[in-house]
Amino acid sequence: MSEPAPFEIYLVATPGLEAPLCEEAIEAGFAEAKVVDGGVSFMGTWPDVWRANLTLRGATRVLARVASFRAMHLAQLDKRARKVEWSTLLRKDVPVTVEASCKRSRIYHAGAASQRVAKAIEEEFGAPVAEDAALRVMLRIEDDLVTISLDTTGASLHKRGFKEGVAKAPMRETMAAMFLRQCGYDGTQPVLDPMCGSGTFVLEAAEIALGLKPGRERDFAFEQLPSFDPKAWDKLRTPVPTNTPAVRFYGSDRDPGAIRMATENAARAGVSDWVSFEQQSVEKLEPPEGPPGIIIVNPPYGTRIGNKAPLVGLYRSLGTVIRAKFPGWRVGIITSDKDLARATGLNLELVEPTVLHGGLRVGLWRSKIVNKP
Repeated sequence: MSEPAPFEIYLVATPGLEAPLCEEAIEAGFAEAKVVDGGVSFMGTWPDVWRANLTLRGATRVLARVASFRAMHLAQLDKRARKVEWSTLLRKDVPVTVEASCKRSRIYHAGAASQRVAKAIEEEFGAPVAEDAALRVMLRIEDDLVTISLDTTGASLHKRGFKEGVAKAPMRETMAAMFLRQCGYDGTQPVLDPMCGSGTFVLEAAEIALGLKPGRERDFAFEQLPSFDPKAWDKLRTPVPTNTPAVRFYGSDRDPGAIRMATENAARAGVSDWVSFEQQSVEKLEPPEGPPGIIIVNPPYGTRIGNKAPLVGLYRSLGTVIRAKFPGWRVGIITSDKDLARATGLNLELVEPTVLHGGLRVGLWRSKIVNKP
């Protein structure tokens, strides 16, 4: 029996975080990964799709690009969509929905395009089509080139399945993992978040250090495809012995509700033995015992929570405490406002490009090692 032909696998990235996602993919063994428009691309087969969904922390979703052809008008799209080998891609007992986007193409009506492909799937193969189906066939028409992809992920990959409690203005897990990477985190340094909210940075750091796979407890859309092999998947998902970190991970917040949520989220993720959460203000922050590490924080920034003027004092206090008490540590602050970043007095540098988060452009402002005052 011949080996299945490889196809393009496309990792959707948070806009602005394509480069660190590509680094992660290469380190995970997807050696040919390269940055492309909107994400990261490499060639692979279905087991690579499963592994990418299971192990990559920075991807938003994983698309399998299963067909490509040119179409200048709807009749041509209909004809060529009917020639796609849907029987190898879909199951007749699993409903699908078809979504389309059109850009710089003679076919410009996305709704009409999606209807043609949906009709082709129904009439040529017999799979049911429903708008609310969990399995998505994604149609992209750009410069008259039609690309058909299957969304193999389902719910966005930032939904690890552990963080039920969420504080105000939360940081997505996928973004947190990439910001940690950009701060130089490799699983061996302690990490401290002094405004931890529901604990995202702390939990991601602990999971990375322990070698836990981010998708270990959730379901994926690819499980509904004919290419899915349950035995191979169970073997891939089998837990490996976890690492034993030599360091711990710390979060604090002045909101007792946030500390409660973070503690509960840590328990669901199975990292409680390695993390500590404490209710306290930034002014009372103290370095934990052990070697210096990374302070990473997503503080309020004016346009997200409200007026930014009162926040200058908060950023200034944070910088004062870090300079006074945390020599040898490195700092990463996520904010949308350069004046707030500079108010810390930490000599922070913006990591380009900035990142789209909640409708705002935010950036990671990163320091070198903090010197003694």
